[in-house]
Amino acid sequence: MKFGAVLALLAYALPAVVGLPSMDAQQVLSMEDDVSTYEHVSHPAFAEYSLRLKKPTLCDDSVKQYSGYLDIAEDKHLFFWFFESRGSPSDDPLVMWLNGGPGCSSTTGLLFELGPCTINKTEDGTVFTSHNPHSWNQNVNVIFLDQPAMVGSSNKTAPVKTTPEAAKDVYAFLQLFVRRFDEYATRPFHIAAESYGGHYAPNIASIVHRKNKELIQAPSSDLLRINLQSIMLGNALTDPLIQMPSVVGYACDGPFAVFDRNSKECHTLRRRAPICERLIKTCYALDNRASCMPATVFCWGALWGVLDGANRNFYDVRMPCNRTENPLCYEEIDWVENYMNLPEVKKALGVDPRAPEYTACNMEMNQDFALQGDGMRNTKKLLTEIVDEGIRLLVYAGNVDMMCNYMGEAQWIEQLPSTHKDAFGEAPFLPWTVSDRPAGVVRSVGKGAGNITYLTVYEAGHMVPHDQPEAALDMLNKWIRNIPLAD
Repeated sequence: MKFGAVLALLAYALPAVVGLPSMDAQQVLSMEDDVSTYEHVSHPAFAEYSLRLKKPTLCDDSVKQYSGYLDIAEDKHLFFWFFESRGSPSDDPLVMWLNGGPGCSSTTGLLFELGPCTINKTEDGTVFTSHNPHSWNQNVNVIFLDQPAMVGSSNKTAPVKTTPEAAKDVYAFLQLFVRRFDEYATRPFHIAAESYGGHYAPNIASIVHRKNKELIQAPSSDLLRINLQSIMLGNALTDPLIQMPSVVGYACDGPFAVFDRNSKECHTLRRRAPICERLIKTCYALDNRASCMPATVFCWGALWGVLDGANRNFYDVRMPCNRTENPLCYEEIDWVENYMNLPEVKKALGVDPRAPEYTACNMEMNQDFALQGDGMRNTKKLLTEIVDEGIRLLVYAGNVDMMCNYMGEAQWIEQLPSTHKDAFGEAPFLPWTVSDRPAGVVRSVGKGAGNITYLTVYEAGHMVPHDQPEAALDMLNKWIRNIPLAD
């Protein structure tokens, strides 16, 4: 398989306050390109950044919502869409949802997985949205952020090419967001990320946590403390050294194997996996483009090139998929693109006229990240300090996803260096039941929902909230309230 085609497979694999400073952000109303009226928010501490927003009524007009951009200089813009909770907005937590890729829009998560509305299409081809009773904003306030720049409705002339660079922009967005919406500044904040979000979320959380600690040592009116409480990673790529080779066991020996264990494909995979491991170890040791790029090229080409021959949906192996006809294997993704490109939708959301046509996944940006070897970096190492200092970690995985499979997820979280490692390793897997039906198994250490928790979700693929919406909502509600998931 061609390298570019292999990269296409990354589309989803690869989401106590120290004084509250006064709200001195500048807010004015102005016209932008004669399409809509925005409110503008800025602050001297983030001189290169400004937030512009408006109030649409799409998707769910029963709740307050905002959409707009984080503007960075003249040529860099991050699109967001925010929905207040259907429950008690002033009391409920704040969650930021991030899809992966790299290069995939969080608006697909909104319309295809867990947002207030779900994408649909009539027989004549008209796309529309319908109410989602299992939306995550049932009991939380949710931000859907298209990042890095060039993703979804975001745009930029010179692309961001690494996760750490992207994380700096997200931190600036969060600071301006909680300045404008100071009612959420002290609310518990959770970062939820899927797929390549296993790279995004640890980097973002690391910056937030570090800045919060700096504020304790040296309080400043220029920065707000963001009340980070937890990280939620769904079928996430976090530790490639463990996760990339794990696909061999999943594809050849697991309960959802796509090849016979004695097939030539499995022999080839077993022969190539150790080479992939050696290359990733070198990437981990040197942590630069020159060492990580070879791992990217070999591992994706040598392993996933073989797996492509199974003609299965990598994100749900129960389903066949012809990637020539549909690279992402879900027709609903096309519906999302059609909807987000409707002129009336773009106008209502205040989409920048300079933004290119909306695509669910920007493969140019995907390749930019791959050419930096970004996806082979170890982001697990960023979680140790965060978890040891009180930020809770939930890792959940649908069991029919091959791309970021549950076997690899369970392995890397068990090996996460932390003060909880030994206790977590000794913890049993316990049943998780939703509406009197088995929904999965959970392993946890710590009080309540746990300091570190791993959850396998039954009958779910890469996009757990899409495949098991009721179970995903149960998971979210218990996690944010720190209620044990196990029965």
